[in-house]
Amino acid sequence: MLNEQETLLCIRRAKEGDNAAKETLLSHNTSLLKSIIRRYLGKGVEYDDLFELACMGFLKAIAGFDEKFGVRFSTYAVPMIAGEIKRFLRDDGSIKVSRAMKKTARDINRYIEEYSGEHGKQPTVKELAAAFSMDEGEVVFTLGSSRMPVSIYEQSDYKDEKSVTLAEKLPANDNQEDMLDKMLLKQAIENLPEREKKIVFLRYFRDMTQAEVARRIGVSQVQISRIESRLMEKFKRELSS
Repeated sequence: MLNEQETLLCIRRAKEGDNAAKETLLSHNTSLLKSIIRRYLGKGVEYDDLFELACMGFLKAIAGFDEKFGVRFSTYAVPMIAGEIKRFLRDDGSIKVSRAMKKTARDINRYIEEYSGEHGKQPTVKELAAAFSMDEGEVVFTLGSSRMPVSIYEQSDYKDEKSVTLAEKLPANDNQEDMLDKMLLKQAIENLPEREKKIVFLRYFRDMTQAEVARRIGVSQVQISRIESRLMEKFKRELSS
């Protein structure tokens, strides 16, 4: 991987039409592209086509990146790359953004409007994360789930707002791999039947033992153990596919 200064230098050259600089950026970010691509394998699109879509998103990120955003290029590029792939898959009818995520995105956008009307400025990503009990990365991905990249990079309507985009407020310290895993796992949990969803919630968000969950649900501990093992295998397959 290129360091931050080398990356910025290549971006400047690429914007001036230096194709060699673009190739350098692509070659040194192949692992990033692959980590995103593998989330969409098995959706009816060939790997080579997914890689091409990822490259298109990456090149768009180069063209749109502004050092004034104050974030690492990879932080800006990840939602652009994922968005390019997701747009293609949605247009092709292969996948749909979950209704739960769409609802959360609407709720967040409604909150932004209300907050802006009351305070005369948009809330930061950190404030949105606190308001909705989400990680900052989840807020960004959720807002971008249905209309990338407008929600993240849209400028504020308020002239006095010095930091005018959500992208400018993103934390510089990020981990794209963990962020993608977290979002996929969240969607997988949302799609579970209510009883299984409750088991996951009690076991891993309330730190209850299998015996305690069994008493709460009204089944045996053996049944809880079997359900939990089956769910873990399901999550592993979805995260590795």
